[in-house]
Parts: sequence; C-alpha cells; structure tokens
Amino acid sequence: MDGQHLTKVVLLACGSFNPITNMHLRMFELARDHLEDTGQYRVVKGIISPVGDAYKKKGLIEARHRLEMARLSTDSSDWITVDPWESLQPEWVETAKVVRHYYKEMLEAEQNTDDLDTVKYAKKRRIEENHFGASSHQKKDGLQLMFLCGADVLESFGVPNLWKQEDIDEIVGRYGMVCITRSGSDPHKFIHQSDKLWQYRQNIHMVREWVTNEISATQVRRSLRRGRSVRYLLPDGVVHYIQEHALYSAESEQRNAGVVLAPIQKNTEVS
Repeated sequence: MDGQHLTKVVLLACGSFNPITNMHLRMFELARDHLEDTGQYRVVKGIISPVGDAYKKKGLIEARHRLEMARLSTDSSDWITVDPWESLQPEWVETAKVVRHYYKEMLEAEQNTDDLDTVKYAKKRRIEENHFGASSHQKKDGLQLMFLCGADVLESFGVPNLWKQEDIDEIVGRYGMVCITRSGSDPHKFIHQSDKLWQYRQNIHMVREWVTNEISATQVRRSLRRGRSVRYLLPDGVVHYIQEHALYSAESEQRNAGVVLAPIQKNTEVS
C-alpha cells in the first residue's frame, strides 16, 4: 500500500511501570510489527504514561522514580517517549481521560505540523466529539491513537468496579486497542465471553508473543526485595537507578497496604 494512504498510529501504554521492564518495551515493538504487517498502518510514535501516586496500588513507589526509570529505559529508542502528564496529576485520572488527553494533543500536534486550515480542523473536532461508532477515531484524517496493553489489562475489564462501562466503550470502541498476549492467558476466550468486548472485537488487535517472556514487575520487585539480581530483566540504566536510590524494599512493598485502589473506591462511591 502506498505510504500516503497508510493510517498513522500513535501507541499509548498506561500503567504503573513499577518498575518498567524489558517486556513493557517489547510490547511496543510487537505492536508496531503487527500493525505495520497488515499494510494498513504506520506506527509513528509510542507513549509511556505512568500512573500517578494517587492510584494507591500496593507497593507503588513515587511517580518521580517511575518516571525517571521509564525515561532511562527509552533513551536508546527513536520513537518511544515518556510523558509525565498523568503521573503529575494530584488526583487519580481515569484511563479514558488519559487517552482523551493524548488524542487531543496528537490532533493539535498534527494541526501544527501540517498547517491545517480552520475548516479541516473544525471537521476533525466534530468527528472527535460526535462519532462514537467502531473505529471512529481512525482514518478520518489519516491519524489514530491506539491503547496498548497486555492481556491482563484486557481481562481486568471484567473486575467489578475497576472500570466504568462507558470508559470501556470509549477506549475500545472509540479509539481501539492492541493487546499483547502471554502464555497462560486466553484473551480470545475472554472477548468471546464479554458482550461488551465482543461488540468491539474488530477494534481489538491481538498480538501473540511467540518468544516466551514471562517478566513481570511483581516478580522483579520480589527479586529486588530478596537481594537477587534483576540484570537483563530491566534495562541497565534502570537497574543502576534502582541500586543508586535503594528502591524496592520490604517496606516499600507495604506502601498503600490496606488502601482501596483509587478506581474501585471512586466507582463504588458512584454506584
């Protein structure tokens, strides 16, 4: 397909990144390969957006450390960046609002780059505000934002009070997502069992990681607490940063212990 007719894609990954691992970075590469192999897309940017401290997840260390580790991990990448906006918010921000924020920024950047005329930009904003059908945030102006995640995030859509149904509608139905599968997970079955996800199944790109990689931040923190090496599980710069700042101890793992996770607390109060 002619490069001029490819839909440009920005990949957005939200999460704790506590700490960021090589698998987090690998997800971007897998997603780019998959999308570009379809002949329909050209991935132009990847954004890592660490969650703020107000998320209140057990063992979540300060955002300033998680941000710096993410920056160190992407130093060698020419297309993956780290954005601090979400992590700097004083209150927890719903993921749908985070996606909306970066979509708006993406449109504004595209407007400035291409010097779009006022009429075309107004049309773009009307599309953003009024369209809510499948894949409505794509191809209208040759630019699309996709939510990038692992199968565990996809399956978390079924956890009571963790996600608002309208947020799932917006993230999956309005923007689309790329889901990287792991061994032991069956996201296809989960989509089949969920009427909501089945409705938007055409917007979910499933990517299989054939090179088995079971690195998880939870396992990394456990190794660090026990004084075990985590080299080659994390980028070298991240390993050095953790050592320099003495991060991830038994004490830090108890941070927010007994505290209700921010989205569950908020959504429970609403319901």
